[in-house]
Amino acid sequence: MDNDNLAARMASGSEWERARRAASLESLQDIFSDRSTELLAFEDVRRRLRLAQKNYRGLQDIPVNQIRGSVGRYRDFTRTFLPRSNELKIRWMRVNTLAYAKGMDPVDVYQVGEAYFVVDGNHRVSVARQMGNPTIQAHVWEFPSSVSLSADADLDEVLIKAEYADFLESTKLAQLRPEQEIVFTTPGRYRELEDQIEWYRHVLEMIDDEPASHEDAVTAWYDMIYTPAVQIIQQRGALERFPGRTEADLFVWVWRYQEELRSYYKTTNLTQVIDTLTRPGWYRFLHRLWRVVTGWLKSLRK
Repeated sequence: MDNDNLAARMASGSEWERARRAASLESLQDIFSDRSTELLAFEDVRRRLRLAQKNYRGLQDIPVNQIRGSVGRYRDFTRTFLPRSNELKIRWMRVNTLAYAKGMDPVDVYQVGEAYFVVDGNHRVSVARQMGNPTIQAHVWEFPSSVSLSADADLDEVLIKAEYADFLESTKLAQLRPEQEIVFTTPGRYRELEDQIEWYRHVLEMIDDEPASHEDAVTAWYDMIYTPAVQIIQQRGALERFPGRTEADLFVWVWRYQEELRSYYKTTNLTQVIDTLTRPGWYRFLHRLWRVVTGWLKSLRK
């Protein structure tokens, strides 16, 4: 038995050294790739997404690679739960040794959408990842939210989803149009949509010569501007030229540069604009392409 324990401790020492080398390599790679090595801090996520009531979902096997953050130990591990400090060595090796001898007790996690955050068991998660385990047993408490984090959520996604939650609260669009799904890939875009809605409210007031409610402006903007534009983007296959982007990204891009686009393409037809976008050789025009929908949008003002 003593020989078995010694062998387990020696194996744990080797596992620890591999984990620390991997953590150093990950940090170095992230410097050059401009990616953060940080885990998400759950309290920051809770505050930004205004999470409140949690519901216990029982004991489950959860994917280890969907654990994106921690309640209290988010500075101790990289985003892939590699140990960042030698101060973690003794406890990490003890957990690793026990894992080989007896297995691991379940961890406790919070769930937000498809992402998980460790409440208790950070070292067990780190060891499980180092061992290559695809899943780990966890007691799961889920936080319902008007927006959902993905399985590979990072800080940018949290910021975007927080803005989305604020947008839905201010516009009530989720209640007015339950089918809506406006997704951006960079922060700061929902504010531009709110500016569009306010502009369109003034347009409605000029057309009808009477006050227009914010609710009327939201539904009219969604039905008459956003939805037709997205349908054209989808029908013409425009996103094939922009891998990793969304219809909402393209919509805001065109809106932002509508004046410049019109001055180049002299058109008020959004379909013609999208056809130009998807035509071979469009790369030569990419830096000025954002100008196009001016006529299309301005025609709505008349």
